Amino acid sequence: MSTTTSLPQLVSFGHELEMTDDKVGLLRDSSDAADDFEELRRRVAEDGYLYMRGYLDRDEVLAARASLTSRLAEAGVLDPAYPHIDGVCKPGSGYVFKPEITNGNPEVQRLLYSGRLTDFYAKFFAEPIRHYDFTWLRAIGPGKGTNPHCDLPYMGRGTHRHMTCWLPYGDISFTLGGLMVLEGSHKRMDLLEKYVYRDVDTFCENKPKDAENAKAGKWTFSGTLSHNPPQVRNKFGGRWLTTEFSAGDFLTFGMFLVHASLDNRSENRLRISSDSRYQRASEPIDERWVGVNPPGHTLAGKRGRIC
Repeated sequence: MSTTTSLPQLVSFGHELEMTDDKVGLLRDSSDAADDFEELRRRVAEDGYLYMRGYLDRDEVLAARASLTSRLAEAGVLDPAYPHIDGVCKPGSGYVFKPEITNGNPEVQRLLYSGRLTDFYAKFFAEPIRHYDFTWLRAIGPGKGTNPHCDLPYMGRGTHRHMTCWLPYGDISFTLGGLMVLEGSHKRMDLLEKYVYRDVDTFCENKPKDAENAKAGKWTFSGTLSHNPPQVRNKFGGRWLTTEFSAGDFLTFGMFLVHASLDNRSENRLRISSDSRYQRASEPIDERWVGVNPPGHTLAGKRGRIC
């Protein structure tokens, strides 16, 4: 099998991906069908995702980036020797999970929860929508990315037909390391069924160690599918698909698609992105992610059962 010569060597969670044409490829750009929602729904059913290149206003995304980097600077994450907008992190910043800097942030709230993006989901679902009130904001410093996983174990107490929107706040090269999805994995329920319906916040209350972990706000089950992306691909088949992203792009997919991220192999830059979730307003919603202060994965979100 020939090597994928158009791509550099890609690395995810410390593992070099096998760079042959049957194992790695580029995301399909669906911006050619941006106004054909029947076709977009067909592509989601077939591919499991939509990559919408340049769908959003670049200047609006960069304005949201500026608001985020300003707050990251205030939090002491950025190197003060560089302009905030560059997103240069202090040494050792690593993984920064800062959902709170999206709260009361008009630029981010406007970008994610009004206008062109919410119009997209209303047309895609063909009925009124609602979104989670919690926004997952990640600033990933140099080092390992995110393990392969599906989203349902973290947010499966309502409908299972909601969608994730992964949005980069700036241009993301292969070196900076964007998201990647495993082609066709949403169809592999033979491999997913025993994993994907588990709830990370459900615990066995009759097992003392599990109950102790839950009271401490910890997980017994982390939701991770694997620590080895090449091994996952070899098991599921398909290809790991990714691209170099630009401000104005977004990638959306359902709860059953296996995805991960490339490692950030830059010298000192943060990869800033958010995950937001959208669903039909007529369907039940996961109570962990709604309200002024959603409980999320805290103790209030835990659910005990007898095992």
